[in-house]
Amino acid sequence: MAISRRTFLKTSIATAVATGGGLAIYPATQIFDDSDVEVIPHACHWGPFNAIVKDGVLVGVQPRAELDAMPTEMLTEGLISRLYDKTRVKYPMVRASYLADPQGDTKPHLRGKEPFVRVSWETALSLVANAIQSTATNHGNEAIFSSSYGGWSHAGLMRPQVLQGRFFNLIGGQSTTTGDYSGGASQIILPHVIGDMEVYSPQTAWQVIEQHTETFVLIGCDPWKNNRIEFRVADHQMYDHWKSFAEKGIKFISINPQRTRTDNELNADWVRIVPNTDTALFLAMAHHAYINDLHDQEYLKRYTVGADKFIDHLMGKEDNVVKSAEWAAPITGIAVEEIQAMAKLFATTKTQFAAGWSLQRANHGEMTHWAIINFAAMLGKIGKPGEGVGFSWHYGNGGMPQSGKALPIGLSQGKNPVTATCPASRISDMLLNPGKRFTRDGIEYTYPDIKMVYNAGNNLLSHQQNTNELIHALNQKVETFVCQDPWWCASSRYADIVLPATSTLERDDLSSGGTYSNDKIYAMRQVIQPYGESLDDYEIFRRLASIFNVEDKFTDGLSYQDILKRAYHASAATLPYEEFLQAGVAFLPVPEEANQWVRHGDFYQDPENAPLHTTSGKIELYCQDIANFAVKDCPPVPTFLEPFEYLGNAKPNQVHVVSPHPYNRVHSQMANADVRKYENVQGRQYVLINKEDAQRHGIRSGHLVEIFNQRGRTIAGAKVSDQIMPGVISLEEGAWLQLDSQGRCNGGSINVLTSSQASSELSQANSANTCLAFIQRCRDHESANMAFKPPKIIQQQTEVAVNSMTTTLANHTQEGGNQQSLGEALFYQRCTLCHSAKDPKQYTKSQWHGITKSMFPRAGLSPTEREEVMAFLEANAKDAQPL
Repeated sequence: MAISRRTFLKTSIATAVATGGGLAIYPATQIFDDSDVEVIPHACHWGPFNAIVKDGVLVGVQPRAELDAMPTEMLTEGLISRLYDKTRVKYPMVRASYLADPQGDTKPHLRGKEPFVRVSWETALSLVANAIQSTATNHGNEAIFSSSYGGWSHAGLMRPQVLQGRFFNLIGGQSTTTGDYSGGASQIILPHVIGDMEVYSPQTAWQVIEQHTETFVLIGCDPWKNNRIEFRVADHQMYDHWKSFAEKGIKFISINPQRTRTDNELNADWVRIVPNTDTALFLAMAHHAYINDLHDQEYLKRYTVGADKFIDHLMGKEDNVVKSAEWAAPITGIAVEEIQAMAKLFATTKTQFAAGWSLQRANHGEMTHWAIINFAAMLGKIGKPGEGVGFSWHYGNGGMPQSGKALPIGLSQGKNPVTATCPASRISDMLLNPGKRFTRDGIEYTYPDIKMVYNAGNNLLSHQQNTNELIHALNQKVETFVCQDPWWCASSRYADIVLPATSTLERDDLSSGGTYSNDKIYAMRQVIQPYGESLDDYEIFRRLASIFNVEDKFTDGLSYQDILKRAYHASAATLPYEEFLQAGVAFLPVPEEANQWVRHGDFYQDPENAPLHTTSGKIELYCQDIANFAVKDCPPVPTFLEPFEYLGNAKPNQVHVVSPHPYNRVHSQMANADVRKYENVQGRQYVLINKEDAQRHGIRSGHLVEIFNQRGRTIAGAKVSDQIMPGVISLEEGAWLQLDSQGRCNGGSINVLTSSQASSELSQANSANTCLAFIQRCRDHESANMAFKPPKIIQQQTEVAVNSMTTTLANHTQEGGNQQSLGEALFYQRCTLCHSAKDPKQYTKSQWHGITKSMFPRAGLSPTEREEVMAFLEANAKDAQPL
């Protein structure tokens, strides 16, 4: 792994790149003979590639055609432009007022407004350690909160949130999030309904779809766009199969407020629907199927429970509202005849339903996917080849056959001594209401009283809904906000202490691809030296571990390279490690039988011996578990409940704002890359607006517009189109935040508009796509978008002295090793490699059996180890008998 160590930081980055010959996209067939050119394999969210390095500078990217079927601009252009962008954090930084009095009046209201001071790593880490120690000493470890909830920071094993969890769990723990923003509502409701989270489950193999499916229904689902990126490494292998589906004659129907890229590529019929009304549509189609004898009565008897109560609901037995097409038409905006025609088409052809996650990011979002499942079950579709329901076709190249092989095993987080938790989308509520009780999935929790927030590899101020509320909450309640990140994103700019982390190109790591196929392991070899004084996340937490006297436990007594080698050898790969590093990839063969795998197929073939992991073992059209919870805003049968905001209760001139995943970003990642030039309007996030709405408001393509409601205001660039229905605008999430003097986001960030209200008390998930706002031409913007201009930096003439504090937290951390069963130890060692470990009591025994089907192979557990872990989970599950 010889890597060039030529120093180029003595000159400016721009000069160094120019000296290296400029930037280039190299064809996969090009061979480099120059002795001063290095070709180094790497991999990322956007795909695998060869890095072309000259004199220590990354000068080009060479996609690997044998691995990546469709390299995107994010890989070929964005990767380099982002790496050398002026938004990189070069040195450890501390907000001026915080540095002046770190344990006194730090003036939190100046976060995001005042300059930063450059300090040494020793000073920065001393300040962090002092904050950790004093917070834990004065308030307990639960007063330290990890907002590093997700694993999207980069594609490697050494993700910052995992390393953060490992470090804090060694010194007494931290409060953490539970659930996520992506599929928060469905991951709670669907285990009760169909026995698995579904939103993170593999899909029927593409060969089965090609052989059997006649109608493919996309419901808020855009696989052409969303599969461009991956949680680990994207290889874009499904795209040719999507094309072959259309060429074969499979009919695509897209139910969506806007026409998507997938719709255009596959020539889908577009059915426009009022946002947040999909539940009403599927109830109406179920009603039409029932009254016209299009339903499958025998299927309902054998594979479902609660059909009688669901049918009673459709017929209005309790609420006197018949869920007919006539009832749904004014709610959904879809004509009666079209609703009835779709119900008949879906009932009489082999139909696969593919629903996106965006549907359930809404008020009462639990109802939507459930309604789709009930309708598909009414038609007798679920589990049949080429038919049924799938909620992850748009993610992880769903549809690719699965290898089922073990993947590399990195450092685990271990068991967190702190049990306090907060749903991912409820952080503002937690900060503003310490001690407040709330329920999630029938379990009661209490918010901790947070004094310190540690944010590593996660742009909190982009993810969280109602940004202004979050900023207020941080300023009112949080004494120290640490952000560990390579870039001056909003979370860095609003932090007190900023620790510059390297990008993956400046460190070694391992990864794998794809999410479901699990058929490749990638070497992410270091390409260039760390930028400025940045350190990789492992080294940052190793240094903190050293301060707290737990370094040996943090590292397992191994060198970094030995940790990676151990991780690789824990996988099913057979290629020798040194050969793997040279090749950059090791392949995991996919068994032939995987090509004919059908989602829920075992259940359909033999429901008695292969039951679903629901309470009944069947599809629950009416769910007694949910009825027992008695949650006021989540009934036990799919029900259309009026959202707190939608076009059905909008004020005159209000529009519904939907916020899909972006085309050229991973959430806010890549916002600072040059690829924004392809879609931005006047340097800002674009907003898609229908021609009729644009004409009414005097807006033309290229104009700046202001979008506003009671929660905030944002400025975006207009794109006028017939690809979105009237009354709806589309503003992709993830734009970087920059507030002007009027408090408006000058870059088009959606979350200054979205509500932090929970989907329901069942899931406590986010409702980002339930959002009304006004739109008008913006004629008073104050400047260009300044989100990508670094904050003012003060160069300190002399190093700031930081009072030392004796760190004692590790002394109070209980080892608990001898008290843990083998299953418990394995669970916290091997099942915490992406997110923090789930509390076993969050799921029932049966649900754990469903969830671990995909978890265990990725954790590399042997059959005996799986039995041990399952015994631990069953003994501590929600429905376990108390000791």
